[in-house]
Amino acid sequence: MADWKDRSRNRLKQSIKHERFWGWRRKRRRLLCQIPDRKEKAMTNEQYYSLLEPYQNACQMMLTRLEVLNHNLYARDTVCPIHTMQHRMKEKNSIEKKLEKKHLSAGIANARAYLLDVAGIRIICYFVSDIFHLVEAVKKQSDLIVIRERDYIANPKPNGYRSYHIVVGMPVYYRDAMEYFPVEIQLRTMAMDFWASMEHRICYKKNPVNEQKLRAEFEKYAGLLEKIEKEFEHYNGESVTKE
Repeated sequence: MADWKDRSRNRLKQSIKHERFWGWRRKRRRLLCQIPDRKEKAMTNEQYYSLLEPYQNACQMMLTRLEVLNHNLYARDTVCPIHTMQHRMKEKNSIEKKLEKKHLSAGIANARAYLLDVAGIRIICYFVSDIFHLVEAVKKQSDLIVIRERDYIANPKPNGYRSYHIVVGMPVYYRDAMEYFPVEIQLRTMAMDFWASMEHRICYKKNPVNEQKLRAEFEKYAGLLEKIEKEFEHYNGESVTKE
């Protein structure tokens, strides 16, 4: 009964925080829609760097939390779920192109109101179980908002792409206020990352001859890598015991 009450209380807290985040974004969008044709001057370089600052703060705080989880997730402190971590801020031209695809002018206000991937973290784990343990631990952190989740491990994309995407709202505190900023986290195993890197290098950028044949081949390779990955995870067995 106590566990059920705790879960209900946590769901309520998460719902309130989620509504605060999206309420802020809806308000910002309504204000933008009052501008004729939603036109906004393109970002200058100075505005771009100003836009990035709170996202960089949010990203750095999330990286610190992930480092702590990496060394404390499992009972044995010699076993860590994370192989490598990378992070990036979305480049100015990428922000502009993404807003243009949404038929929005490429200004700083639209970027803050409509984009969830200005700050991004990519985590490479050893096993699929590591990914889900990490995601569970992140979602338990009471001051974070889970904004969006996409499970491409259980439901791979048609081309064979597998990964787990989660966007969290990280609270950034100022002198007299607090605001949530989204950080997109992509979690992959080493096998998933190898496949994605090769697919991006060979299929995505170069527009190769026989593209459809190549994509069919990569879908087959994704299945083979998944099978190998499962065999390695079987060998891993009970050597990792989750607290």
